[in-house]
Amino acid sequence: MVKAVVGGNWGDEGKGKITDMLSCNSDIVVRYQGGANAGHTIINNYGRFTLHLLPSGVFNKGVTNIIAQGAALDLYKLFEEIDKLTEEGLDFPNILISDRAQVVMPYHILFDRLEEERLSSKSFGSTKSGIAPFYSDKYLKIGIQVCDLFYDDILKEKIHLNCELKNNALRNLYKYNQLDEKKIYEEIVSYRERLKPLVCDTALFLNEAVKQGKNILLEGQLGALKDPDNGIYPFTTSSSPLAGFAAVGAGIAPHFIKEIITVVKAYSSCVGAGAFVTEIFEDEAQELRDLGGDKGEYGATTGRPRRVGWFDSVATKYGCMLQGTTEIALSLMDVLGYLDKIPVCTAYEIDGQITKSFPTTPKLNKAKPIYVMLDGWKCDISGIKNFENLPYNAKKYIEFIEDELGYPIKIISNGPKREDIIYR
Repeated sequence: MVKAVVGGNWGDEGKGKITDMLSCNSDIVVRYQGGANAGHTIINNYGRFTLHLLPSGVFNKGVTNIIAQGAALDLYKLFEEIDKLTEEGLDFPNILISDRAQVVMPYHILFDRLEEERLSSKSFGSTKSGIAPFYSDKYLKIGIQVCDLFYDDILKEKIHLNCELKNNALRNLYKYNQLDEKKIYEEIVSYRERLKPLVCDTALFLNEAVKQGKNILLEGQLGALKDPDNGIYPFTTSSSPLAGFAAVGAGIAPHFIKEIITVVKAYSSCVGAGAFVTEIFEDEAQELRDLGGDKGEYGATTGRPRRVGWFDSVATKYGCMLQGTTEIALSLMDVLGYLDKIPVCTAYEIDGQITKSFPTTPKLNKAKPIYVMLDGWKCDISGIKNFENLPYNAKKYIEFIEDELGYPIKIISNGPKREDIIYR
């Protein structure tokens, strides 16, 4: 059985906890896209961890964790994460890395920072992890694959050609120091011996695992609205966070994916720039931000405050449609227990017209939320294990959202720990 866990919104939906929980019954967990630009916060019996590159199955013995060819592999961040886990007393994770995965190079991170600085107030809100320059090089066909690291002549030539191209931009556009080819080469090859035992043909491994009936969990990063083809372009990420891309990024056939669990928050949050129709501000936002998550709504990678707002059924229904959702996992229900009334956006008003369809960016920038006010439950629901034991208004809130979206909510997260979960 192959399942995908993906985000229905702007990312930061709480996928890490759901993936960590589901990985207990998985043989293999796969990261198929994105890089160290977003983090999954996980709280379990080992402690509290934020993973950026490692798949969320690393806490479960017997699980094989794969970084597939669709991911952006930052070698420094990878081994930093592994070392942190082992320093905390965990075993070295069982991990495989695709020989076709491409490497985030030092100049990708440099160019990400310089471009955000150049754009200034018009920046995209990048985490400056090198992701956009990385994927630009990938599709320009000048990227460096993991397999290249073991062939000095190929590696040196690729670094030389890239530095030649990028030094021109550094000199003329950014007025910045020139790249040192030798230093870049030495930094990259310094990881070679640690990397070598982990590298294999992961696509072949996964296809054989499917034939053997293994339980495979595909772990998405960010959410549907950050998809560059279907999301809030240009304020998106640079790879597709959709379940449909999981087949490409992992190297398996689309029809192998049988379940798509889409994680959405009981309210909304967003890191980075771009249209966010239900966003709230000032004291109202700060109260929700401070209560949200396990340590507040602050970016797992950057630590910067997340933008927060009320549940947006227009955006979420669109995100679930793009993902091909078979069921929804609703996260952070426990956060809303402080409210007397809870707004839920059920439609947009754009230039005097009411719509329930998620529009393109120019129209989205003009959209105003139309809210339905629901009664709050005014109590702590953490620790409740059965749906029927939830307060009446909490059940009504879940059922209202389910009716608006048209997808079944089968998992409800009501606390930060792995065991804080309700199954319907």
